[in-house]
Amino acid sequence: MASVSVVINGKNYRIACEEGQEPHLRSLAEKLDSYVGQLKGSFGEIGDQRLTVMAGIMVTDELVEMERKMARLEKELAEARDRSSSAAEAATASETETSAKVAEIAGRIEQLAKKLSGKAQ
Repeated sequence: MASVSVVINGKNYRIACEEGQEPHLRSLAEKLDSYVGQLKGSFGEIGDQRLTVMAGIMVTDELVEMERKMARLEKELAEARDRSSSAAEAATASETETSAKVAEIAGRIEQLAKKLSGKAQ
């Protein structure tokens, strides 16, 4: 198992991770550290634990918002697929109906042609 050293709020932390995940973990730590930095800028020194909790709440808020957005987009996608499926079914039904009408008209034309050729003789 690999480990990576990250800095959050000026403090070093050594964290274990899966092999190859080191860059991803560093990136996550940098993002968390930026949240802590934003909070320090807004509230000043209010204690490490409080800063960490508030940063965690900010991250969780973003996560929940993204989950809502993803659920809305999945719903829109399902509705679009339903509309597409309905349109395809309607097109197929229309094509079937048109083919039947064309066959009916072709039959009438043949009957008329037979009548006309019989009268012409």
